[in-house]
Amino acid sequence: MNFEHIQTELLIVGAGPAGATTSLFLSKMGIPHTIVDAAAFPRDKVCGDGLDLKVFRVLQHLDPGISAAEVFENQDFLQSWGARIITPNGRVTEFIQPAPPPGAPLQSVLWTSKRLHFDQFLVGKIDPRYARFLPETKVESMERIEGRWRVIAKKKDGQLLEFDTPLVIGADGDHSTVLRHVGGRSIDRRHYAGTLRQYWKNIDGMHPQNLIEVYLPKGLPLSYFYIFPLPNGEANVGYGMVSELIARHKHNLRDLFKKIIADDPYMAPRFRNAEPLEEPIGWGIPLASRRRRNYGDGYLLTGDAASLVCPTSGEGIGTGMISGYIAAHFAQKALTSRRFDAEQFQAYDREVYRRLEDEILVYRSLMRFKPWKMYDWGLNLITPLPYLQRSFTKLHTGWLRTAYERKIDVRLD
Repeated sequence: MNFEHIQTELLIVGAGPAGATTSLFLSKMGIPHTIVDAAAFPRDKVCGDGLDLKVFRVLQHLDPGISAAEVFENQDFLQSWGARIITPNGRVTEFIQPAPPPGAPLQSVLWTSKRLHFDQFLVGKIDPRYARFLPETKVESMERIEGRWRVIAKKKDGQLLEFDTPLVIGADGDHSTVLRHVGGRSIDRRHYAGTLRQYWKNIDGMHPQNLIEVYLPKGLPLSYFYIFPLPNGEANVGYGMVSELIARHKHNLRDLFKKIIADDPYMAPRFRNAEPLEEPIGWGIPLASRRRRNYGDGYLLTGDAASLVCPTSGEGIGTGMISGYIAAHFAQKALTSRRFDAEQFQAYDREVYRRLEDEILVYRSLMRFKPWKMYDWGLNLITPLPYLQRSFTKLHTGWLRTAYERKIDVRLD
């Protein structure tokens, strides 16, 4: 066969938020590398489209001017000033960020943007001085030979590429080709969720401050129906549930989703005059609810390939970008020492998971004690407590300060 041979210091597989972030920080460090993705950009990615402050913390580290100069004025991004939670008894509780003092920047704790736009935003920043970006290039096989990887990929036109590299960073999502080659892939339903997404337009009752909405349906524990506002009067509407419960109770997620929109007493009236923009699309969420080994001889895993979706919120973009930032620093260490064995990356998982420990503990406690009979009662009781709203009001300033001022500490040893 006719191969194009490419020798590269490092190969990133996947150009979503985790892979693109890894590339951007490697370029900032002056490290040449190659990044490939099977898709052509811009491309859609089924997701909730929510951007939390971890996203902006990473962007601040990349370039403090990005948020002010590009995101805040970008019409593909929408600021959300809080959240609206609807408990199983239909009670609405709103957590609204207080207005900033005069002269302070208008920094909200939440944003939304379609992945079609956000991923293109990141990919558009890949630096050609250091990164060779090859879209529409799908990895077919990987083989470890004498401390290096031989990676075969195929371009859309059928051309075969042979990469020779000491280090591969897998950032290719839930169905990761890299993960399949380095350690296999199996789905544990307790640590996985099924989700649907459907874009809508002109939903009634949207909050003027673009609050994201989470509805916790009666009798359906560890599941949530959401409405995330988007620019141009659109919204990302979806429904998710832990896969173990889907299987145990033989739920049809698509039927539950449609029933909420058509018949639910709290939600159905809001959709009567709304317009669906697509059919519901399903996807899986690999939860960071148990520790997995995300490194080995000559490789690191990031984002969904490392199952790093927050198990309590379903947020994966920010955690993916944080893991990309961390991976870039471990890659720099390996390239400097010219050591790529697993021992060199032993601290990687610690650095990734210490940012998720609280969420993992909450999720595992719920799954262990199985308080399903009291689930609705507990949500109805706890969510409206004024203490929670006061805490949100008090804590949001610290969250903003962390995102825009505090350094991301990465300990490599």
